Amino acid sequence: MRSLRLDTPKSLSQRVVLRLRQAIIDGEFALGAAISEEMVASSFGVSRTPVREAMGQLQAQGLVVIRPQVGSFVFTPSAEDINALCTFRIALEPKAAELAFRHDRSNAVATMSEAIAAMEPAVAAKDNIAYGRADAAFHEGLFAHCGNRYLIESYQLVSGRVAALRTNLTSPIDVRTRSSFEEHRKLLDLFARGEFAAFEALMSTHISNSGAVYAKALKVH
Repeated sequence: MRSLRLDTPKSLSQRVVLRLRQAIIDGEFALGAAISEEMVASSFGVSRTPVREAMGQLQAQGLVVIRPQVGSFVFTPSAEDINALCTFRIALEPKAAELAFRHDRSNAVATMSEAIAAMEPAVAAKDNIAYGRADAAFHEGLFAHCGNRYLIESYQLVSGRVAALRTNLTSPIDVRTRSSFEEHRKLLDLFARGEFAAFEALMSTHISNSGAVYAKALKVH
């Protein structure tokens, strides 16, 4: 595991939240893994109080499950959770794309293009963490430029879980093949041309395929 050093000067519990969130997303803590409050407090050089507060916030984000008298664990979704998550994304992402196209098209295209540019070396290096981060930036860009804070807040409810599932389960496959990379390029092309029926169809397939990989991988685990 990489050093769990803290960086930016936010409130202590918020700094712990951000670092642990990234550790879960990057797969430093595997899906379903126990997270020892004592170990985290010791690694961060803090008391257990901000760690406990951070765990509560991460539970609210769906990244951590706290079992009283047992411990804290990284989430592991059920098949039903995966289906619900994919349905949620299929409902939201095409709409966010339409709004982003109308509200801030040039910056949305720039954000998505930057993400795709970051995917290329990640595929070449077979770096699933870098690929996962670029993939997340691509999808989050649709919301960042949509101009509707309720859509943005709705996506933030699941973005951590989606990012963690992506890095742990789909990115290791995506860096071995170019199919995901090519799909993102096609999505950007359709977006830039405003072809939203085709965009929605491809995005729906793209998300459904991810869900199928999640379900299969978790069954194996």
